[in-house]
Amino acid sequence: MKLTVVGHWGGYPAVNGATSCYLLQKDNFSLVIDMGSSALSKLQTYIHVTAIDAVIISHYHTDHVADIGVLQHARLVQTYLQGHSGILPIYGHAEDQQAFNKLSHDYTSGVLYHPKRQLNIGPFTIKFLRTKHSVPCYGMRITDGEQTIVYTADSAFKEEWVSFAMDADLLVTDCNFYEDQAKMADDAGHMTSAQGAYIAQQANVKELLLSHLPHFGKHEQLVAEAKQYFSKTVHLAEEGFVWQVR
Repeated sequence: MKLTVVGHWGGYPAVNGATSCYLLQKDNFSLVIDMGSSALSKLQTYIHVTAIDAVIISHYHTDHVADIGVLQHARLVQTYLQGHSGILPIYGHAEDQQAFNKLSHDYTSGVLYHPKRQLNIGPFTIKFLRTKHSVPCYGMRITDGEQTIVYTADSAFKEEWVSFAMDADLLVTDCNFYEDQAKMADDAGHMTSAQGAYIAQQANVKELLLSHLPHFGKHEQLVAEAKQYFSKTVHLAEEGFVWQVR
């Protein structure tokens, strides 16, 4: 199982950056997790738009879905250029029916996932946890039967993350605030470096990846703060970062 960070900024993309987007691959199957602003431009560095097998969306805030529309147009254009006419499934929840309906287009089809049920996509099995956020949002526990990745998507701290992430190989956590900004983070529906690291430590995960990063401060400080609470490997998300167990 191979995870590539395509976009990692929170809220809006920094110069030459992208917001939330991750490419998960296994056995020639490619799943895109979230499709934030500027994501398609970056994603094409790693995969052709016609080679994407499925997309899954955690929630419908713009920094997680902004490039769904341009992905749909890219698939449409490729139909004319290459004769590619496959329908791309885009999985989402229906707690915002209007947003869910927009996942369907000429060559994409919105597919409903039920957060209380296990979902199978290609080689991946996915379970969901409702996050603590300003709109309905779902974190994901994804396994290929050998390794497990937990993605918090956007969430303020909640104790349930510990059991949900238990013994995962990688925890990709919302890290939009610094350790001393817990109140601000909770109000905004996001987490601090310390909170993500606490979850990782208590859940006995093997590695921690700090993502959904802020546009202020020095990101190296986030890593230093996380290492005070998590005794294993801490990574800082950046475009092109690859996690893979060999």
